[in-house]
Amino acid sequence: MALTLEQLNAANAAEAVALLDGLYEHSPWIAEQALAQRPFASLAHIKHAMVQVLAQAGEQAQLDLIRAHPELAGKAMQTNTLTAESTNEQNKAGLTQCTPEELAHIQNLNRQYGERFGFPFILAVRGPRGLGLSKAEILATFERRLRNHPDFERAEALRNIHRIAEIRLNDKFGYTPTLGNDVWDWQEKLAQHTDPGYAELGQLTVTYLTDAHRACAQRISHWMREIGFDEVEIDAVGNVVGRYHPDPAMAGAQYLLTGSHYDTVRNGGKYDGRLGIFVPMACVRELHRQGKRLPFGIEVVAFAEEEGQRYKATFLGSGALTGDFNPDWLGQQDADGITMRAAMQHAGLCIDDIPKLRRDPAQYLGFIEVHIEQGPVLNELDLPLGIVTAINASVRYQCSITGMASHAGTTPMNRRRDAAVGVAELALFMEARATQDGDSVATIGMLQVPNGSINVVPGQCHFSLDIRAPSNAQRDALRDDILAKLADICERRGLQYRTEQTMQESAAPSAPEWQQRWEAAVQALGVPVFRLPSGAGHDAMKLHKILPQAMLFVRGLNSGISHNPLESSTNDDMQLAVDAFAHVLQQLAA
Repeated sequence: MALTLEQLNAANAAEAVALLDGLYEHSPWIAEQALAQRPFASLAHIKHAMVQVLAQAGEQAQLDLIRAHPELAGKAMQTNTLTAESTNEQNKAGLTQCTPEELAHIQNLNRQYGERFGFPFILAVRGPRGLGLSKAEILATFERRLRNHPDFERAEALRNIHRIAEIRLNDKFGYTPTLGNDVWDWQEKLAQHTDPGYAELGQLTVTYLTDAHRACAQRISHWMREIGFDEVEIDAVGNVVGRYHPDPAMAGAQYLLTGSHYDTVRNGGKYDGRLGIFVPMACVRELHRQGKRLPFGIEVVAFAEEEGQRYKATFLGSGALTGDFNPDWLGQQDADGITMRAAMQHAGLCIDDIPKLRRDPAQYLGFIEVHIEQGPVLNELDLPLGIVTAINASVRYQCSITGMASHAGTTPMNRRRDAAVGVAELALFMEARATQDGDSVATIGMLQVPNGSINVVPGQCHFSLDIRAPSNAQRDALRDDILAKLADICERRGLQYRTEQTMQESAAPSAPEWQQRWEAAVQALGVPVFRLPSGAGHDAMKLHKILPQAMLFVRGLNSGISHNPLESSTNDDMQLAVDAFAHVLQQLAA
């Protein structure tokens, strides 16, 4: 019979420890100390209490816990001396049915890992969805983590131990994160669509108005209709817009605006942007299932473009809602020479209707966005959710430096006009100058030598600049210094340069009353309230121009990596995001 919070909170100390037996391998002291925080308000509260116990226990206790775990497919499995929990987990991952070759490979990895780190490799083999990782995923993770720094790997082992305990606790309570699973599954299904050239490599790439992009729009719109939205349309820039009407008794009611983007970077992750579409969709579906209407409507927008991958313009989807669509962008060409205008016409979009997409702020309560963190902070703190205080200011440029292409063997070093070395010098300056601020960042993310040859001094370089800082003034000071340095380098080296600003966004501090709603929601879940700024740009930056906005971050796995196939989150964290969103809806309704 499933355990309940009431039972656990009411049990005496010895009984309570027995009820939580087996969560942490041969280490009942973790649950025992965490029980001092009773009464627990939620499973999330119990999980974090145990995280805190281990964090405060010290390095030796942490190492002892890691070493209490068996090796994957190791001697304990082969001699049937695993705990019942470990046996179940390794069996679900197929590790009890390894071929002799697979077993030999895993044993070799175990040996290398033990020699490098001094403790066994720990992986939550039931995975972020709880269904079990494939052997291929397990082996790829094993091989990747062998390259980690020992301090980082110790922390990664502990994070996986907490995930193992989380799944075991769910099992004890008979708890399934049903809506988190649904959000997870929607994202997995949407990731089946990817641009040509990437599909063959098993990579996710969905850029503006490609066939894969339009297939994503169709699938999202189909799901919106299926789960109970009253109106669904694909608008003049390709946004998918779903509206769930307010209570009919509320004449002239406003709408809550929410959503995120469904395009991706090249070879990106499955959750960036898309999490913020499916979390509110899950909430709308539950309202529809219950036959419930709120005193306000909900408008979920799956923004067609945010990443700026196919064309230089960014935030096309959310920018259209704020009146920021620049008609000059229609002449921009992609790598194949296809203009944005031609792509939109081919997709059947009505370009003349774009100005009509601008939203009237009087019709909306505000804008909220759920997003995967895209950084390591929540992951390192073992916190599932974070409240965004502000989105950093940013500016981007496409640049080129032109020198003189010449023979690499016959041109003396002091006679060269090397475009690549000019960019290299600028990159080193940017690194030092941004570091000076402490919280600014500057990146050359794209760098190309056209028609480069191994024996030719580069005569031209194309490159990008991406500059971000917590305030507009700090961003502008950093930008000015970088552009001044570019001019100085080119003057000194006899080079020419060109810069084209392709994007500039102001810092977007969260509206205090909306940030407080997220905080109240997170607190109600029994999760600590943690605030952090966003270094990445988001659609909320655009909506900030016309509406109060605030964002909720969801923890990412693998150091919170994003714009990368390793981007991931768990069904439990996604469930908490849905619960937090539903709580904000309740606050607004009240």
